[in-house]
Amino acid sequence: MKRIITMTVNNRPGVLNRITGLFTKRHYNIESITVGHTETEGVSRMTFVVNVENERIAEQITKLLNKQIDVLKVTDITDQAIVARELALIKVSVNPALRNEVYTLIEPFRASIVDVSRESLVVQVTGESDKVEALINLLRPYGIKEIARTGTTAFTRGSQKSAASNKTMFII
Repeated sequence: MKRIITMTVNNRPGVLNRITGLFTKRHYNIESITVGHTETEGVSRMTFVVNVENERIAEQITKLLNKQIDVLKVTDITDQAIVARELALIKVSVNPALRNEVYTLIEPFRASIVDVSRESLVVQVTGESDKVEALINLLRPYGIKEIARTGTTAFTRGSQKSAASNKTMFII
């Protein structure tokens, strides 16, 4: 089962390494990581997408993360109403005769062409992972040269109460 875990951490050297090491030691696979500054100076937000066997393991991960130095808050937001997005850049092999066809194909996805060369073009798409995956599958027959994806970044919608099991923990 796929889980989305967000956390705020002090923005210090080695924090990401310690956190990913925690996953590695326990043989948990991280599907994606996004990290960036928050509205508070010196604090970063990390979003991890992990695939675990059951909810007990997800709870164990949350508890282990809370024990880490420099971790301020950990939340498993999987079962909450969230806003989640991913960015992908897709380099497609396209000759000039097929460019209009590709443009027509990407338009419903609100994707855009951000670079054009004689033999290829680069498509930029943002949205939920399923949307990104659907566009990639449609572009495969043209010949994909490269793909770069950011992974999921997410947070909860509006102001919500935590899930019934109160999976949000604070460290002081």
